[in-house]
Amino acid sequence: MKKKTIRVTAAVIYHGDKIFATERGYGEFKGLWEFPGGKIEPDESPQEALIREIKEELDIDISVGDLIDTVEYDYPHFHLSMDCFWCSISAGEISLKEAESARWFKTTELNEVVWLPADIELLETIKNQLKQIG
Repeated sequence: MKKKTIRVTAAVIYHGDKIFATERGYGEFKGLWEFPGGKIEPDESPQEALIREIKEELDIDISVGDLIDTVEYDYPHFHLSMDCFWCSISAGEISLKEAESARWFKTTELNEVVWLPADIELLETIKNQLKQIG
């Protein structure tokens, strides 16, 4: 049986040498860390979905930059296709609407928490791209 594919989008919000991540506050992955974002609705582009989701989850406006990668990951009950973008905050103060907690990480601190499996695949790509930028 073919697994259902869920298309999501994720924001790697950066400021200076730090990137923002949230701790999941619900569901089977409660307590694991992830880059914020959510499901792409049928009539949305990944970028539009990301702007909407980040406004809902964090109450901030973001500027969506380049695509970092599209992570394809098989969870037990579904296949995840996650478009991950570099983002920056354009307006507002972060307010956690859904997450348990959140923090700004230096790249050297990314391994201090336990990440969702799909997000782990992204960490090395992020570290390498940040090295090139910095």
